[in-house]
This record gives sequence, C-alpha cells and structure tokens, in this order.
Amino acid sequence: MSVPPNKFRIRSFVRRDSRLTGAQERAYEELWPRFGLSLERGVIDFARVFDKDTPVLLEIGFGMGQSLLAAAMAYPDKNFIGIETHKPGVGALLLGMQLNNVNNIRIFHTDVIDVLEKCIPDASLSGVQIFFPDPWPKRKHHPRRLIQPDFIKLILRKLKPEAELHLATDWEDYAKHMMKVVSAEAGLVNVAGAGQFAERSCYRPIISKFENRAIREGRKIWELRLRLKT
Repeated sequence: MSVPPNKFRIRSFVRRDSRLTGAQERAYEELWPRFGLSLERGVIDFARVFDKDTPVLLEIGFGMGQSLLAAAMAYPDKNFIGIETHKPGVGALLLGMQLNNVNNIRIFHTDVIDVLEKCIPDASLSGVQIFFPDPWPKRKHHPRRLIQPDFIKLILRKLKPEAELHLATDWEDYAKHMMKVVSAEAGLVNVAGAGQFAERSCYRPIISKFENRAIREGRKIWELRLRLKT
C-alpha cells in the first residue's frame, strides 16, 4: 500500500530527544550490527535473518522493550521483530537481550509504515501485536492514531492465514475506536466474539512499567484479539 505524496500519512509517534544511559549506549553499539534491521536491505528473508525457519511475530511500538523481551524469553520457539522509533527504548531492549542471552528478536529503529511496505513479505507473519499505542486523546489529534482502516488493511496483507492481531490500550475512547475499525474489516474475525473485548494476550507475559502506571492511575486495560479469515 503505497502512500501518495498528497495523502496524509499517519505519524503516530513524536520524535523525542531522550538520551540513552551508558549501558544502553554500549549495548546499542555492540549489538545493533547483529540484531538491527534496516530499510535499505529491502524485503527480508526471515529464515536467513534468524538462522531458523520458525513462526515470526511483529510487535509495533515496543517502548522500552520489557514486554517484548519477556515474550521472546517465554516463547523461544518463535521469532520476534520489534519496531520502535525511540532510541533509548531500542537500547534498553538490546541491553535486556544481552543480559538474558536472548537472540530471537530483531529490531527496526524507524517508522512502521516504511517497514511494512518495504521489508515485510506479504502473508508471512504469524502474528502482529500493538500494545498501548499513543492514544492521541485530543479530538483534533485523532487522525494521528495508528489504528485506522488503511493501516489495518496493510497489516492484513502481511498476515498468514489464521494469524492473529492483538491490540491493547488503557484509554477507553481509543478502545472503542479500535473496536469500530476492526469490526468494519471483513477480513478479520473477533476471537472473543463480535463486539467483545478479549482476555489478556499470552504474548504479554508481564505487566510493564507503563501498564502498571495505567493500573495505578485507575485506567482499565482494553484488549482485542482478531484472527485473519481464511
């Protein structure tokens, strides 16, 4: 799905200038050549990138990487690709991989639209997970929300038959928006039932600092689990 130059392009993230810690910087410098992926290499061969041909799951916007790291450790028989624009988050994930000897994650440090369009083969992913994307709560910013009809259609192109899309948010308004978008997509089946929110995803094996803060502040976690129709 190419985006015409005159069409609004989703930019659901804000560029931040946060600095990496010394340990994160060292992990980034040491491990990026091994675990980092770039747009320049084009469409990637998963079996070659991971040195094994096993199911691949994609996490979009992994933050500081706590949940993604825990999932990769809990499911060593699967491979994971993470996409994040915040460099300290990338550094933190690489540091966690180093400390825990995890090697079934590969990372893109760039915009998700570019990755999906240029690097991910069609019908190749066993799952996509998007946990706590920026809710852009102000109404005038709603068009910046990542979960939009065209974006979901792009993701569907990348899923294998029976693959699943997992979404989670701590903002009720965004949860309702997500439900509206995915319910209108004929290519998806709501695993929990039409119009129903799901139980916690098994690929979120820990409560991250971000999620814990939302819980402390009294916000409910809303989760959706969709399966690609065959």
